[in-house]
Amino acid sequence: MSGDPRTGTSGDPRTDRTRARLRAALLDECRERPLAEVSVAGLVRRAGLGRATFYLHYPDLDALAVDACAEIVRDAVEALHAWRGVPDPEDPPSALTEFFSGVVPHTALYRALLREGGGGPLGDLLHRELRERSRRERELVGAPAPDLVASVVASAFTGLLADWLHGSVDAGPEDMAARVWRLLLALHTTPLG
Repeated sequence: MSGDPRTGTSGDPRTDRTRARLRAALLDECRERPLAEVSVAGLVRRAGLGRATFYLHYPDLDALAVDACAEIVRDAVEALHAWRGVPDPEDPPSALTEFFSGVVPHTALYRALLREGGGGPLGDLLHRELRERSRRERELVGAPAPDLVASVVASAFTGLLADWLHGSVDAGPEDMAARVWRLLLALHTTPLG
């Protein structure tokens, strides 16, 4: 099936609607209980779909959970690149603050998929997407060492987000956005010669 995996679309409107219903049902279920306690039966009942329909689209609940959480990856990548011109270390992009605020309602689900330090299926996806976007952005402006810096940025952000979600970093969303912004600017401006 064609489509754009970065946007979560398949190219088939019926498939996209069914997957959207399943993603929404999972997020609703995870507001009430941990992912480990969610069942396929309860999920499809909430979505108003059949069990066979679930398995036509996803091999298991973890695959659905990663798909449902892929939006956080897109939001993170966009938030970190939501500025133009000369960045001000004291003024993080509003998209970055909105990103950190927006993950709070789904903290339990993200914790299940993003382990401390940045591992897990969501961490792997975030790291890959962020590394690729950072590399492309550095190449576009002719910045040195695009592969090296992109890997460091992706690793640092993914690890910090995971540790913040797991409570290892004590900061509110606004404070976290400000700290991450200054750190990432420092990584981008560190002399490498």
